Amino acid sequence: MQNGESDRIEYKRELNEKLERSVVAFLNTSEGGLIYVGIDDDGNPLGISDIDLVQRQIVDRIKNNISPSVLGLFDIAIEKVNGTSVIKIIVSSGMEKPYYIRNQGRSERGCFIRIGSSVQPMTTQMVDDLYARHRPVSLGNVPAPRKGLTFEQLEIYYQAKKLKLNEQFKISLELLAPDGSDNFVSYMLADENGVSIKIAKYAGKDKVDLIENYEYGYCCLIKATNQVLDRLDVENRTFTKITSKERIEKQMVDRTALREAVINAIVHNDYSRNAVPTVEIFTDRITITSYGGLPEGLSRESFFECCSMPRNRELMRVFRDVGLVEQLGSGMGRILNAYDRSVFRFAGDFLIVTFPFAEGFDVAINDTDVVNVVNHVANKILDAFRNNPRATIKEVAKIIGVTSRTIDREVESLKVEGRLKRIGSARSGHWEVYE
Repeated sequence: MQNGESDRIEYKRELNEKLERSVVAFLNTSEGGLIYVGIDDDGNPLGISDIDLVQRQIVDRIKNNISPSVLGLFDIAIEKVNGTSVIKIIVSSGMEKPYYIRNQGRSERGCFIRIGSSVQPMTTQMVDDLYARHRPVSLGNVPAPRKGLTFEQLEIYYQAKKLKLNEQFKISLELLAPDGSDNFVSYMLADENGVSIKIAKYAGKDKVDLIENYEYGYCCLIKATNQVLDRLDVENRTFTKITSKERIEKQMVDRTALREAVINAIVHNDYSRNAVPTVEIFTDRITITSYGGLPEGLSRESFFECCSMPRNRELMRVFRDVGLVEQLGSGMGRILNAYDRSVFRFAGDFLIVTFPFAEGFDVAINDTDVVNVVNHVANKILDAFRNNPRATIKEVAKIIGVTSRTIDREVESLKVEGRLKRIGSARSGHWEVYE
């Protein structure tokens, strides 16, 4: 607070008539910014008399007085400054520039930009230039490829946060396309869809030997995200190192950083090209890949400074509602608290995050561990045939989440070992499992 206002920070003694101007200015910049209400120009916290009322007023004004829609592009928090409670408004850079004050229209009186620590009106030329630039297709404007969508799973997640989806929830969450039909965001959050997130596990440090392949999806994206996080909690093993002085326990990868990277990949992925996020587990690292690269207008330096520009702001809004995302931009900060920038790689349209296993952990991943993993797959195959002797090999592969190459190899090995035998014909026979 002692550094004063800047190109990314603004102070307001109290909520005043210029709030919308300040928010619009940050939306139209490439980094976004922070607005503190209850702090004077010198950075001294003054506090707010009715902080809950002021919070509600801020939300209402930002939602209703600015266009295009800014839901998912701002966040509000109460923060303590020298023991005094103030309001922090986090404003992300938007992708549908220029943003403007609704009753002033897309004009010099409605469009603003941040220049240094001041808010300045945009000239007509600036507005026209900004509007003429390429604007990516928003998933909110793309109709869902399927009709008759249901949202029981989404409703459960909202109820868990003591939130209720009323009859107008598709309007309030912006899940409708311009023609009034369900949009693609609605489709991804529905109980059934065609979107999945893939986790592949390899027996080495390359992609030569795929031993397990999981797909989580075809359901509400919130549910699929939680399934992926649960799976990675299982895979992210803890190992113990005992020294002469202490017992040290470490996970393969920092759990918080891994969680944030996965959620970021899912929320910011460009689904318009039918590409989905993937997670790959090797014996020395975990890699998360998302499609789309950096949003247009967001530089790498701004990215590493935790500036937020949500590619899918409707998804961001829902993920925040159900508690998967906290404040805008906070996820990157948590990753960079545990790892340096080198874990990120920009490869064309792909953003790749690679978390190396904790020091010493790759030594623990040896041939015995690989054998144990393979045995785990074999036991899953035997269990599947034990529970359903008439299942086909292809059906079992789908049930346990492995590739056809892996299950063919393992079934042959189990037959040679005498642990599995086919009785009868392929059409009417069955499998017998031997202990």
